[in-house]
Amino acid sequence: MATHGRSRRRKLSLPLPSPCDGADGTTRAGGEAKHPRLILTVCILASSLAFIDGSVLNVALPAIGRSYDAATAEVQWVVNAFTLPLTALLLLGGAAGDLYGRRRLMLWGIALFAAASLLCATAPSLEIFLTARALQGLGGAMLMPNSLAILSAAFAGEARGRAVGTWAAVGAMAGAAAPLLGGWIVDNASWPLIFLINLPIAAGAILLGWRYVPESRNEGRPSPDWVGALLGTASLGALTWALTAWSAAGALDTATLVSLGAGIILALAFLMAERRRGESAMVPLAMFGSRPFVGLTIFTFLLYGALGGLMLVLPYMLIEAGGYPAATAGAALLPLPIVIAIGSPLMGKLAARIGPRWPLTLGPLLVAGGFALALRIGAETSYWTSVFPAIFAVSAGMAIAVAPLTTAVLSAVEQSHVGTASGLNSAVARGGGLIAVALLGAVLSQQGAALIAGFHGAALAGVALALVSSLTAFATLGSFKPSPGTA
Repeated sequence: MATHGRSRRRKLSLPLPSPCDGADGTTRAGGEAKHPRLILTVCILASSLAFIDGSVLNVALPAIGRSYDAATAEVQWVVNAFTLPLTALLLLGGAAGDLYGRRRLMLWGIALFAAASLLCATAPSLEIFLTARALQGLGGAMLMPNSLAILSAAFAGEARGRAVGTWAAVGAMAGAAAPLLGGWIVDNASWPLIFLINLPIAAGAILLGWRYVPESRNEGRPSPDWVGALLGTASLGALTWALTAWSAAGALDTATLVSLGAGIILALAFLMAERRRGESAMVPLAMFGSRPFVGLTIFTFLLYGALGGLMLVLPYMLIEAGGYPAATAGAALLPLPIVIAIGSPLMGKLAARIGPRWPLTLGPLLVAGGFALALRIGAETSYWTSVFPAIFAVSAGMAIAVAPLTTAVLSAVEQSHVGTASGLNSAVARGGGLIAVALLGAVLSQQGAALIAGFHGAALAGVALALVSSLTAFATLGSFKPSPGTA
């Protein structure tokens, strides 16, 4: 493979928090830990690593593909090599944090993420680069669920709702603003520098986390479900490979069918293993006896699948078919961080009072409207009259949904499963994006007018996914409302 080079062209009912220990790990009366603002800062810095790298490469895909002379399926794996282990192992990361210490897992995850980022920036071949991306995903699976679980352990009552809302808003802002920064780097420097941004963020998170974040755990929890993790990862990997190969080639060959069948068999084996392990499973199936929990899981998968597809295809289309510079394509997504940052904390407090049903019903309707407006986007259309209205509508819908969804999912479990709940919430969201990216090969392989037509087809699929997610929330949540402890 060609080495990378310079490119200047287009382009979640929580009772009381967990007991904490350590020098700074004592809790205040009422359950709030010392140094709450610093704890929130560390959790935001840690999770922002995964949020940023989950989206920053979207505007760099054309440049990376040219640097490594990558085919369409290989370009898809630039995204999915990171998303696959992140999705499959988030649940294990949350469970391991509950048992071995959430701060410990988070800090080790940050360190692994930083080391893998350095390897991404210096990888001489696509194979090494994709391996480093997978290691980033593993680090993300360690730090993501434990950062949210640490927040749940460190805050109580209304302060918890505010902290979760702020965490969600800043994370979404970092993930959506990342394409702007990434695009500027692609246009003005070299895309490997994108990964070096992670190093000072990781260093700050480790230093502050080691000094100020209290340790919390659930020592009575059974050992992590290694068998479930292995089966789940293998199943998701086989299914993702099959869908990626099918979408890129536009046909089902023998190898793709074998991979698809293996993925389904492994998924059934995963469900059997989880059923046998019971409450100690990576995904305790008893949690799905709750209708609201099932509804929230389906909702998350559908809505974030639609959003993940948009975040990938829109910048790619603007760069390749619309002639946008990479930085301009990244700037096209700026309404997302601005609107979500303003709306999420307010919606988190409102949903704690009225319940999540109406926010999670109305938010996706706006998202669907945004996807419908995206049908007006073409090669020669104005940003302000075509791209901006679509992005703004999607942003407003997500701002309504993000914080209520996170709080509602966490409200559905006991404290002993808070790591599992946060991991499941994140895994399902990223699983939706993983499948969406795997299915978009047919779009990414096109050029010019065909690429725009493919984008419009993806937008119509986004409309359908958002509408079904809205109906799911309305039908399954009913009078469900987070308990006062989660506000």
